[in-house]
Amino acid sequence: MKRGVVYAGMAGAIWGGVILAPSLVPEFNPLLISSVRFALYGAISLLIALPVAVGLFRRVSREDLSMLVRLSLAGNLLYFALLSAAVQFAGVAAASLINGIMPLAISYCSRSEHDSLPLSRMKFPLALVALGILCINLDPTALTAAGGTPGERILGVVCAFCGVACWSWYATANARYLKASHFNSHEWSTLIGVVTGVMAIVLAAIGVLVAPQAVPTGIAADRWMAFLWVSLFLAVFGSWVANGLWNAATRRLPMSLGGQLIVFETLFACAYAYLHQQRLPSPMEALAIVLLIVGVLWAIGLHRAPAEAPARAVES
Repeated sequence: MKRGVVYAGMAGAIWGGVILAPSLVPEFNPLLISSVRFALYGAISLLIALPVAVGLFRRVSREDLSMLVRLSLAGNLLYFALLSAAVQFAGVAAASLINGIMPLAISYCSRSEHDSLPLSRMKFPLALVALGILCINLDPTALTAAGGTPGERILGVVCAFCGVACWSWYATANARYLKASHFNSHEWSTLIGVVTGVMAIVLAAIGVLVAPQAVPTGIAADRWMAFLWVSLFLAVFGSWVANGLWNAATRRLPMSLGGQLIVFETLFACAYAYLHQQRLPSPMEALAIVLLIVGVLWAIGLHRAPAEAPARAVES
């Protein structure tokens, strides 16, 4: 379990940077960012899979393929497009803070799993996480940091909540399927990457045919280079590396604990934002961070107790 917690923390550290990425290229629309990122992710996954591709793909059943398509769409393409829209319309602060409710959403979705603690046992850690998220949102600068019209900010907030719904379903469905499948975490990450890449290319082609005006024009060459570098970072680290770490954590942790550990993404996103803005957190933000950390550590402690009890019984 300790190794699973470390893997989840490392994935959160990377995904915290992913939240900031769309704000670095605001002139590019979210669908284009998502399509290029995941097309590159698919290409990288395919290259890595080449030595064992034939044997790996032969093991994929129709049920596996159906789940891979749904996971790729909800957890990668749709989620990141919604997150990018939230960042560009509502700002990094609002997007990362709303993303912070994922521990609550995932814990609720996984409440019926046999290896998850009941919500009644998790109520106090969950309450601390919820209170921490509320404290950050009570900061007067949280939802007003972004420019744009009130309508655009509202649209960004709606996109952020829809993104939370997508990834919460992805996290629980992926964990449930991976634990019962005949693939290890590395193989499953590779398959998700390949399927996501194919879907990204198909959806991008459909998008260009339906709405050719969505492809930006009149943008300087240096901004296109910045866009490609951001997309490459998102593909390699935000998708391939972080997804592999998260899948490795998923195999080792109960779903109710894994849902709590996604809060690392919010914490790291806030830390990167403070570094970027060259400032310290406000008192309200600092209180929120403490509440989030205490809530997660409390949840880890609750999950350690049932795991250690059988070990003590065997030793005695």
